[in-house]
Amino acid sequence: MTEATQSFLPLFLILFPICGAILSALLGLRKVKNAREIATFLILLIQWCVSVYISIQVFSGMRFTSVGRSISVDGLSALMGLLVNTLVLLVVVQSVRYLRHEHELGMVREGRLTLYYGLVLLFTGTMNWTVTTNHLVMLYIAMESSTLATALLVAFYRTRASLEAGYKYVLLVVVGMTFSLFGIILIFAAGYPHIGRDALFLNEIGRVAKLIPQNIALLGVAFMTIGFATKAGLVPFHAWLPDAHSEAPSPVSALLSGLIINLGAYALTRTVTIFAPTYHSIVVFIAILASISMLVGILMALVQDDLKRMLAFSSVSQISYVFEGLGLGTYLGIYGGLFHMLNHTIVKALLFLSVGAIMYATGQRRISKLGGLARKMPLTAFAFFVGSLAISGLPPFNGFMSKFTLFLAVGEQKLFWALGISILTGIFTLACMVRAAYLVFWKEPENPTPELEGAREVPFLMYISIVVLALLTILIGVYPNLLYPMLHSATQAVLSIWSLGV
Repeated sequence: MTEATQSFLPLFLILFPICGAILSALLGLRKVKNAREIATFLILLIQWCVSVYISIQVFSGMRFTSVGRSISVDGLSALMGLLVNTLVLLVVVQSVRYLRHEHELGMVREGRLTLYYGLVLLFTGTMNWTVTTNHLVMLYIAMESSTLATALLVAFYRTRASLEAGYKYVLLVVVGMTFSLFGIILIFAAGYPHIGRDALFLNEIGRVAKLIPQNIALLGVAFMTIGFATKAGLVPFHAWLPDAHSEAPSPVSALLSGLIINLGAYALTRTVTIFAPTYHSIVVFIAILASISMLVGILMALVQDDLKRMLAFSSVSQISYVFEGLGLGTYLGIYGGLFHMLNHTIVKALLFLSVGAIMYATGQRRISKLGGLARKMPLTAFAFFVGSLAISGLPPFNGFMSKFTLFLAVGEQKLFWALGISILTGIFTLACMVRAAYLVFWKEPENPTPELEGAREVPFLMYISIVVLALLTILIGVYPNLLYPMLHSATQAVLSIWSLGV
């Protein structure tokens, strides 16, 4: 394993946005024009620069630690941190005009805007804490902290539906994550007699994978998988996800689908994946869970009339691909799972922000009440179509490369039934997304409303994030080798932990 360098920078990624949340709130309370928006953007921009610097160093062979060994940044943490800080920055750029528009319509009070930016910064800090902690118990605490920050964003509008969605999110995720805590306690208790307190550290878990009794290992893994699958929204633990995605502001929906559900996959990679090479039953169990989830998720998406709920159920399906790859415990499976996680983050954020643009222009998100927007909103139409083809796994977009990698990984393990379900799900995804794109942008509306007739492209500040994400979707699809150093480093970080127990 690479020698670690003590540094304050990983801790900075956690503390700076949390302190920034307080600063943003104070500036907002003083009602200085645009102060909170500018302060939030600058804080996130600094965060992003620090994250890029850390990533460059880590992908070059370094590893940062802080607070002893409790905070650690290896290839996987660097990849996740870069993903978190990049997407939050892009989402905040769109949030400025989106929320200001809702404030003008009387949907959001001025004080709620201040709360929003503070919660986004708090969310960023808890996300960075989750992906940099090297401690089993702290992983659970950090994930629960992100749950609380996210729930407040889900319930942002304080309507009956949004409050119910926020409550359901907290209730189900907290209960689910309690199972993961049981699993963590089991693994630590079984590993303590062998390596002592080192059993608490994530980068030491590979040492206990083969030392603890098989029945304890499998029970602990089962508990952790239930908790992390709940956080990720896999079937049958997905009940919170459609409501949370549909009731939150569209920029928050992009964070939910692009980042929050990834935390479940990240935690699985840090823990369960390490046991997969030792116990083949784990591979089969996760493959069954992922196959059921991806198929049910996309079938539910096919029958939705609400664009945001359709994308939410699509997220259930797509994160299942990630779980399937990570659960294999092989280089190709982990590489493909992380690759698809990254691509899903980009593409699903692109789609949710595009839906946000549609709602901004028309005030509507029901497919049956939209139509003919392609000539009025050509940029949004192009972005949505790119995202639809990418999430369906068609070349030359990024989703094709990651799905193909996953297909190879599943086939390599001779799980041909899982491979067949994955391919079938991809076909259903294409049908679902192309149908929605056609009905919203090309089919003429049956009952055109004044809002629909007067729709036009959103302001520059809103579509700049959409354009960046669309270009990334195309660029990664055409030049996938651009990501190889990052993905290889992240994959090796996982395999190096497993090799400790060999």
